[in-house]
Amino acid sequence: MTDDLQSLHADIAFLKGLAQDGRSTPLLGGSTLVAAGAIFGTASLAHWLVASGRIVASPWAFPVIWLAALAIFLGVIVPIHRRLSPAKAQTGANRAIGMAWQGVGWTIFTLWAAIAIVCWRTHSAIPMLLLPSIVLALYGLAWMVAAAMTRKRWIWLTAAGSYAGALVVAVFAVTPSVFLIFAAALMLLAVAPGVALMRQVSKSV
Repeated sequence: MTDDLQSLHADIAFLKGLAQDGRSTPLLGGSTLVAAGAIFGTASLAHWLVASGRIVASPWAFPVIWLAALAIFLGVIVPIHRRLSPAKAQTGANRAIGMAWQGVGWTIFTLWAAIAIVCWRTHSAIPMLLLPSIVLALYGLAWMVAAAMTRKRWIWLTAAGSYAGALVVAVFAVTPSVFLIFAAALMLLAVAPGVALMRQVSKSV
């Protein structure tokens, strides 16, 4: 019983430490969010331009757009991570939130690959219509982790906005305008919060 109580106290102390880290230490990763939102938001806008007929291109333009966006993102993410302060990155809150966003990134990539396989096997692009909603829902999950660590109201609102956005894009999933809405959502739910996090880091330096 004594060992169980000691373990419980240690767990509570660990959680309190994470919460204190989140409130006192500026969160990193804002530049990654800005890069992801800007790059994939631009890709979504390009997809809308082709899908709506504003730019005439072959159907192969769609995978080219997204694969190019992925390649660009992977090309910029390495130097971005190298610029992060190792000392600040080692705080409990930043490690937890960083792992949450890393998990979201790998989950999005895995689900995208899985959906692409389903589309190939079924000869239908319908499963791919779910991808924007999946991305925004996973953003909501990561923002909830960040909100739990920081107890900041605006991050809770960003998480709620991400979940709401997932439902909104689902409503428009069968229209070309979904990619225009998705681009706007990425700017609002990734770029804008990322800029806010970057400003907080710069003020703390």
